[in-house]
Amino acid sequence: MPTTTTKTASPLLVFIAFAIVYLVWGSTYFFIRIAEQGGMPPFMLGAIRFTTAGLLLMGWCAVKKEKIFVLRDIASAAVTGILLLFVGIGIVLLSERTLPSGMVAILVSSAPIWFVVLDKGNWAVNFKSKATIIGLIIGFGGVILLFSEQIGHLFSGTGSSSMLVWMLLLLCGSVAWSTGSLFAKHNPPSVSGSVSTAWQMIAGGVVYIPAALLHGEFKHLDIQAIQPQSWVGVLYLIVFGSIAAYSAYVWLLQVRPATQVSTYAYVNPVIAVILGMVFAGEHISLVQIAGLVVILTSVLMINLAKYRKTRRVLVTG
Repeated sequence: MPTTTTKTASPLLVFIAFAIVYLVWGSTYFFIRIAEQGGMPPFMLGAIRFTTAGLLLMGWCAVKKEKIFVLRDIASAAVTGILLLFVGIGIVLLSERTLPSGMVAILVSSAPIWFVVLDKGNWAVNFKSKATIIGLIIGFGGVILLFSEQIGHLFSGTGSSSMLVWMLLLLCGSVAWSTGSLFAKHNPPSVSGSVSTAWQMIAGGVVYIPAALLHGEFKHLDIQAIQPQSWVGVLYLIVFGSIAAYSAYVWLLQVRPATQVSTYAYVNPVIAVILGMVFAGEHISLVQIAGLVVILTSVLMINLAKYRKTRRVLVTG
């Protein structure tokens, strides 16, 4: 039997939350690259992004007079925030300095597989659904197909051992992200989702500060050398990538199955490719187009049973 129950929520709100997570998080790869190319160090980017977003969201919760200081919830939020935002996102921030963003998206997309493997309490449900398992396999295959040309170049001899190290680290980051997400789902807070999300971002952002010190980012920092485009990227990541999308993600974990929420990892690379084509003039091949189709098909398979169940309830209700 599953160890948790899924809360009910408005289908419209669920749709909006999924749209935000799918579209906005898919664009964060693009804006992380903009911020870092403009001179923003990776750990400092994480510290500014998550600490600022967390404090802004917490301020809003204070204005609404929500309950904020619950020690148990703060501790749980800190565990989740460090696993997701420091370990998971931190490795992405560092790896984009070495690996192509497409390769980063491929490895991050393994998260749905780890959701199924690590969610022991729901093994009976997850492995009973053939559509979920087949959809996960097809989706991961679609992501590989989407960037198969980049993978071919990497392993043809033009790559380096450092790239392989970062690939392994990204896989570890995906495991940390899935672990933190499942921990959050199985340990729901007594406070509101907004308060819990704020504590997660504050905890994750604060840990970036000593990491930036150890990485020597403050020592070599030149604020005037950071280009305006970098600050635009940081602002986008704070408002849309963190406050909007991360809040929607945390909420979805409480109202939908974790395996269904994890489908964002298949759609995000699609958005990354589209942004590259539109704003960076990147070329997309027939192989990549086929990858997009396969990915979207896998998402449909994973969600089809839920769509049908909701429709039956609406018709009979």
